[in-house]
Amino acid sequence: MISLYYSPNSCALASHILLEEVGANYSVIEINFNKNEQRKSNYLSVNAKGRVPALLTEEGVLTETPAILLYIAQKYPQKKMAPLNNIYQLAKAQELNSYLCSTAHVAHAHLSRGSRWADDPAAIAAMTAKVPETVGACFSFLESGMSDSPWVLGDDYSICDPYLFTVTRWLKRDGVDRKNFPRIDAHYQRMKDRIAVRNVIHLHSV
Repeated sequence: MISLYYSPNSCALASHILLEEVGANYSVIEINFNKNEQRKSNYLSVNAKGRVPALLTEEGVLTETPAILLYIAQKYPQKKMAPLNNIYQLAKAQELNSYLCSTAHVAHAHLSRGSRWADDPAAIAAMTAKVPETVGACFSFLESGMSDSPWVLGDDYSICDPYLFTVTRWLKRDGVDRKNFPRIDAHYQRMKDRIAVRNVIHLHSV
């Protein structure tokens, strides 16, 4: 069995959805950020970064959402959660997930994690105030790359879909109207109807 360490409203939702999609035998362990459990020694021994998600596998621990999603897809190739036999399409999937991880998520993090980048309260406040603009710009870019196909990569559901859904869930908190991005909004609605999402979403809302 593998174990997913998560916290509600975090990017760990994407990995949790994918575990459900593939029918993995897994358990989940909540890390309560309100109690600062991510900084306690028992969790730091699992993930020295002090963040979620972390996936405890038979081979060892994996961190970072793009890596975890690809691992799950490769662990269950029969579920076809990634274009594993198409080098270019797999790279495109990783390109999208890398953008969500390194750009869109970072823009969102300025909402409440400004102290990662500055100590000056005025600078932190300025970062927070800019979040609707920066996150909105990220989603304008993402919207421009979406087609009328049901899923991110086209007709086939993939590792990109739960990740985009997860980051899209944060838009309201970021002060961005999801309705400004009709293709992403349609994708969000489709994702909400998936059984895998319905099975786990209650653990990811506070």
